[in-house]
Amino acid sequence: MKHLLLVAFLLNALPAAHAQKSTYDADAAKKTITTFFEGLRKGDSTLVRSTLAPGVVLQTISNRGGKTQVLVESPKEFLKAVGTPHNAVWDERITFDKVLIDANLASVWTPYEFYLGTSFSHCGYNSFQLVKLAEGWKIVHIIDTRRKEKCK
Repeated sequence: MKHLLLVAFLLNALPAAHAQKSTYDADAAKKTITTFFEGLRKGDSTLVRSTLAPGVVLQTISNRGGKTQVLVESPKEFLKAVGTPHNAVWDERITFDKVLIDANLASVWTPYEFYLGTSFSHCGYNSFQLVKLAEGWKIVHIIDTRRKEKCK
């Protein structure tokens, strides 16, 4: 009887333990993304680079002339642009909409508004793919949409 009660207790505890790990992983993945944007605001390419996995892919969905295109940005050029002094702070204000995690893969959906200093530039959604490496959650892919209206 004692063994049966122990098994029942352990089976009940498993979902709670999984939920705690999932919450911890979600918070850690969100922290990586928050650090990415902290670096962007500070113009700190080293801080931004610390959030990226080797081979990271940066893409944006563009609609030029009524035609949807996927544009690829070089991570090296992106980091160079972040670290080059610019007149206005690059301030991307995000909220966390969805965080999905399976094992060492996280998918994070973040609506955003982008400001150059205090001037609104554009808005859209970011889709982040992260992988949990030995050093923690790292961004392996970012793709975003951009528009100037219908932001909320």
